[in-house]
Amino acid sequence: MFLPRYFKPRDSRHNIAVGLVTPLSIRIEGPVGYYCAGLCDGVDVHISGGAGWGLAENLMGGRVVLEGSAGSSAGAMMRGKIVSARNPRKWPQMFSVRASFEGHINGTMPPVRITLPDGSSILSNQSDLNSQLSRALGREVSFESTPPEAPELEEYWPDVEGLPYNDHVTDEGTHVTDEGTHVTDEGTLANTFFELSTIHILAASTIDALRELYPQGRFEVRRFRPNIVVETQEKGFVENAWIGKTLQIGEVMFEVTGPCPRCVMTTVPQYDLPKDSGILRGAVQHNEGGVGIYAKVLQSGTIKRGDKATIVE
Repeated sequence: MFLPRYFKPRDSRHNIAVGLVTPLSIRIEGPVGYYCAGLCDGVDVHISGGAGWGLAENLMGGRVVLEGSAGSSAGAMMRGKIVSARNPRKWPQMFSVRASFEGHINGTMPPVRITLPDGSSILSNQSDLNSQLSRALGREVSFESTPPEAPELEEYWPDVEGLPYNDHVTDEGTHVTDEGTHVTDEGTLANTFFELSTIHILAASTIDALRELYPQGRFEVRRFRPNIVVETQEKGFVENAWIGKTLQIGEVMFEVTGPCPRCVMTTVPQYDLPKDSGILRGAVQHNEGGVGIYAKVLQSGTIKRGDKATIVE
């Protein structure tokens, strides 16, 4: 039997409905921040707005319905190119900026609430938005909700042996020509703010292998931000063998499109995780720079914690 609960949080609060193991039906009116409905078992959560990162993280059982969108890829700050943490020398504050939707997505994009590094927040429909963002980031930027046809960004390559460049900044992007669409190195998906792929799957055995190879580093799942983590009986970098195949997890079918090449973003400080270039160096030395795999959805459906992951030949 489900016991109904209703909430109407203010200002997209974080960590709502976390760690619940009692059968509850929870209706949240409006958007939520980070880590909503995580570490739960047996709950039924309905969110009438959008949600930030970590939605339903480590959900052991139950259902989470989101009317809006998850994550913060509905808008980007741009100054000719997309602002990206891939160049932390130019944009060192990006991991301290957070965003979540302020309402429903019903044909039109709702405002986005942006939390700045100093803890203050602004809405994407404020008249002084661009000036506040520029002041917070130390460079002139503008907030855009419509991605460019051929998005570009800058990537800083640290001094790590085995990378294509060392201590160098390159331009990455998608270029549309009469012959078709071309991606330069680790570019972005055309007409989106996503880089290379929308789905990142990571085997826990890969994290374990990297920890053994570089024990002084803190290899943690949250440093790599995957959508899905898979437990396997095999050890090592098992996802490499899945590339080019179809992977089924629960009801969902994925086409595994390639490895997930990691960049300088994995080395910069995130919350309590310290700066550590050894993280990227370990991935480059032992797995050609890959940590996990990229995939695209072939068949949608429901995935819940504990579902079996199977390679479909």
